[in-house]
Amino acid sequence: MDGTETRQRRPEELGLPHTFSTGGLPAASEDRPLSVPESQWMATKPLGTELNRETALSIGFQVTVPFMFAGLGLSGAGILLNYFQANTGQIDDPREQHRVINSNLALIQVQATVLGLLAAVVALLLGAVSRGELDFAKVELLCASSVITAFLASFALGLLMVCIVIGARKLGVNPDNIATPIAASLGDLITLSILAFISSFFYKYKDSRFLTPLVCIGFMVLTPVLILIAKQNPPIVKILKFGWFPIVLAMVFSSFGGLILNKTISKEQYKGMAIFTPIICGVGGNLVAIQTSRISTYLHMWSTPGVLPLWMKKFWPNPCSTFCTSEINSISARVLLCLVIPSHLIFFSVIYLVEGRSVPNGKTFVVFYLLAGLIQVTILLYLAEVMVRLIWHQALDPDNHCIPYLTGLGDLLGTGLLALCFLISWLLREAELDGISEPASGPPY
Repeated sequence: MDGTETRQRRPEELGLPHTFSTGGLPAASEDRPLSVPESQWMATKPLGTELNRETALSIGFQVTVPFMFAGLGLSGAGILLNYFQANTGQIDDPREQHRVINSNLALIQVQATVLGLLAAVVALLLGAVSRGELDFAKVELLCASSVITAFLASFALGLLMVCIVIGARKLGVNPDNIATPIAASLGDLITLSILAFISSFFYKYKDSRFLTPLVCIGFMVLTPVLILIAKQNPPIVKILKFGWFPIVLAMVFSSFGGLILNKTISKEQYKGMAIFTPIICGVGGNLVAIQTSRISTYLHMWSTPGVLPLWMKKFWPNPCSTFCTSEINSISARVLLCLVIPSHLIFFSVIYLVEGRSVPNGKTFVVFYLLAGLIQVTILLYLAEVMVRLIWHQALDPDNHCIPYLTGLGDLLGTGLLALCFLISWLLREAELDGISEPASGPPY
């Protein structure tokens, strides 16, 4: 069986209530007649015991260190902007490593190239709708800049993730806790840095008529070659055919978040919005990506695609079961939720030290900012639980289908809530100033 071990698992080993393990089985599940496949109770992956041994303390320790470093990257992304497979042990086999790594990197490059072009088109269309005009000179520049940036950033980040995942596996650490937050946040810093450099270069040589079209044509020619490399791994073929909708929809979500930012960034009451947007979006995206990856790994360990374990049959679970039980995914949700306020306070302090008084620092704003971050992550963690179950029930990989939706939705939620924070803080400040000025301008006694 390819070196995997199969043995019976007791429900209490999986963090289930003891009453479930000793009581009778329900007569029927909610979405189909009761039929308990053997695969629901059999673990066919060698990493199950490692996952099961994780405690709240170990999850918190493993997540916090990379999450804090990742947050510093997000802080850098915000300051810069102000100026301008499930972890199932597949790559443990040395014979499979090269094929899996090459095909996955090629897949990422294909997706990055196509989405880089689509992102530029969506940005141009949204800009044209909001401003009522479309500058064709900027179309070429933005398309070329977007494609090159997406290609280089995804390649650099892909290589980094390969090193982190392989290193984490050798050290016996869960890669879901380390690779996911770094990927989700360093991507912002790397992408914005490359975009600033590339767009400045093209703008400098904007009079060169054929430079930007040649860049776009070159990447269009390169894409079929990358597709052939990606097809070396059979699971990648399925992603190439059916994996586009989640990431395209995620890009649309993020684009609407960008539209909110574009509408608010130049207004006085939203001063500092550009700095905090990558932070609140990145923190929410990091945490929900970690949780999604962990739930996905959990299902890969204890079930088979298309079949939900009996204790996860509800597609819309009670929020209390998502955050308040002793089950391992509930424990990790609580740990991640507890990271929200401390991490935002740390990143807020870093930004304030660098930017000084150019960012709002009143107590009212800080309270609303922390509340917005908490609301955002709570919603995302619950939606992660729901979406992973729905996607798994359709026999699809949650890592490929859920994370793009949730991170894109996190961008939209984060940007919207942040704009609301700035607006409420400004309105309260104006009301306070009006209250002070009215008695001063009244008649003397």
